[in-house]
Amino acid sequence: MKKILVVVAILIFSISCKNQQSEDVAVAESLDVKMMNLEAAPVAASETSGSGGSETIIEPKIIKNANLRFETSDLNQSYADIQKALVKYKATIQNDVTGKNSNSVYRDLTIRVPNTAFDAFITDIGKGVSHFDRKEISSEDVTEEYIDIESRINTKKTLEKRYLDLLNKATKVSEILEIEKGLATVREEIESIEGRLKYLQSRIAMSTITIDMYTQNASESGATVSYGSKMWNSFKEGFFGISTFFLDLLQVWPFILIFVLLLVYIRKRLKKKSV
Repeated sequence: MKKILVVVAILIFSISCKNQQSEDVAVAESLDVKMMNLEAAPVAASETSGSGGSETIIEPKIIKNANLRFETSDLNQSYADIQKALVKYKATIQNDVTGKNSNSVYRDLTIRVPNTAFDAFITDIGKGVSHFDRKEISSEDVTEEYIDIESRINTKKTLEKRYLDLLNKATKVSEILEIEKGLATVREEIESIEGRLKYLQSRIAMSTITIDMYTQNASESGATVSYGSKMWNSFKEGFFGISTFFLDLLQVWPFILIFVLLLVYIRKRLKKKSV
């Protein structure tokens, strides 16, 4: 009788273990299916969106840039005119570099101007310019990329919401950890895509204009490039050239020494033969 009870107990324990394993496998498979459905569902929704409804008018997203170079008789006055245009069109100077060389004094500006005022700003700047040495205007249409990024963000945010819904319903620790891992990945992707979108929005809203202006008339620009200064600069350049020459000689002196010794040896040999 005791043997029979022992056998029955073993069978019951074995059956319960198998049931528990089957339940764990079913839970894991159910979680995998849910995760796969989460990944697939937003894509299907994005593919079918926009069908059957009226067409939406898409505003073009254009990035505008300009590169201007010109000579001016009065560098200070030209800069003052640009400052007036900055105030008028609510533009800002992003970079300002001034300097001089042996021939001229220059000022290079990088300006950010609202996209809507791009053409008007350039027109105002050109009023005081007799001719441009360089006038490059370019525009880049990023509408397709912009729409694609917005669509990807919406898709990822839909996926994020479904992860959160699934997380609220999860009861097992293994399920919670798996869902949180997927949620972290989705949020990282959203931040990366939103960063690219903000960059495009900034470039679209504010155009970039580079202005390189210079003058041969140094006295009208708060600087002096006299003939004596040019001579002194040339003298210094010549001195530095000689210094560089001797430094180069010091680097190759072993080869020069070998060449001199070889030359002396050859001359001695030639003298002995002539005698």
